Amino acid sequence: MAFPYSEKVLEHFRHPRNVGKIEDADGKSTEGSPACGDMVAVYIKVDDEKKVIDDIKFESYGCASNIATGSIITEMAKGKTLGEAKKITWKEASEELGGLPPVKAHCSVLAVEGLRSAIRDYEERHGLIEERVPTTVEIITKRLRHVMNPLRGLDIVRTNLIKDIKFEDGVVTIVADLPPDHQFASVIKTDIAEKIEPLWDVHQVEVEFTG
Repeated sequence: MAFPYSEKVLEHFRHPRNVGKIEDADGKSTEGSPACGDMVAVYIKVDDEKKVIDDIKFESYGCASNIATGSIITEMAKGKTLGEAKKITWKEASEELGGLPPVKAHCSVLAVEGLRSAIRDYEERHGLIEERVPTTVEIITKRLRHVMNPLRGLDIVRTNLIKDIKFEDGVVTIVADLPPDHQFASVIKTDIAEKIEPLWDVHQVEVEFTG
C-alpha cells in the first residue's frame, strides 16, 4: 500500500516552520480541540501602517497533516497583507503540500480558519471591521465554543460549564459552574475575556464562578 503523504508533507511534519507562540501577538486564535484529535493556534504580528504580517507562528496538536498544514500556512501568509492572507484557501494549502489524503482535508481547513480568525482578532481589536453586527448572546456563545475546558478537553459550552450569559449596556456577564478558587478558574476567565473583549460594542466582560 502506498504511503499516504507526499514528501513535502513529511518535510514540513519533520521540520515545521514558524513553530511557537508570540507572547505579544497582535492577533491570535485557536481552532479545533484536542478531544477531536486536531487543534491549531495561530499568532500574528502586524505592521500597523502597511497592514502586513511581519511575523506568524503556530502551535499544533494532532497528526502529520495538521502540523504540516500549520507550517505551510504560516509560510504562505508571512509577508502578505491582511487582505492577501485572508484569501489563502485550504485547497491552495493542500496543493502547496503536494496534496493531502481526502480524509485529512479538514487539517488544511483548520489551519486556514486559524489564520483567518487571527486576522479577524487583529481587525476587531483595531476597529477595522466594517460590518458591525450588534452583539447577541448567540454570538457570545459561538465565541465561547473556542474556550477550552481543561478538565474535559472540549469547549466550555459543550461541557455545560456555562450556566448563564447576559449582555446589557456593553457589559457581558458570564456565569460559570466552577469554584472561584479552582486551579483552572483564572485561565478560563482570561481566555473568555480574550475571546469576547474584541467585539466592537462590548466594553466590559465579567465572569462569575458559582461552583
